[in-house]
Amino acid sequence: MAANTRFATGVHAMVLLAAEPEELQTSEDVAGKLSINPVVIRRVFSLLHQAGLLESQKGPHGGSKLARSAKTITLKDIYSALDGGELFHTATLSGAQSAKVGSVLKKVFGEAEAALREELEKTTLNELAKKAGKKGKK
Repeated sequence: MAANTRFATGVHAMVLLAAEPEELQTSEDVAGKLSINPVVIRRVFSLLHQAGLLESQKGPHGGSKLARSAKTITLKDIYSALDGGELFHTATLSGAQSAKVGSVLKKVFGEAEAALREELEKTTLNELAKKAGKKGKK
C-alpha cells in the first residue's frame, strides 16, 4: 500500500508561503522549490483553499498566499484540509470472532487518531517554520 504524501507536501508548501506571507506564489514557484510536479501543488492548494487556509488570485500576476496568520494555522488545520478522513480502516470480515476483534480495533484506532489530532493541534505553522529555519542555519 502506497503512503499518502499529500499532508507532508501541504505542510512543506505552507511553510514556504509562511516565509513570505504577503507575496503571491504560483504553484510553479512552490513546485520548483519542492522539486515536485506543479499539478500536485495545484491539487493541494485547491484543498487548502476550500478549507479557508489559502487565498488565491487568478491571472498573470496571480498566485496563492496564506489566508490568515501562520500563528493561527495549526498542523491539525492542514491535516484536516488534506487528509480529513479516517486515518485507519478496519477490514470487514465475517464471523463472530472477527466482529469482536473489529469492534475493539475500531476503538483503538479511534483513540490513536484522536491522539494524533491532539498532537497536531499543538504546533502552529509559524512554530514549525521557525524550528525548520533554525535547523537549516548552522
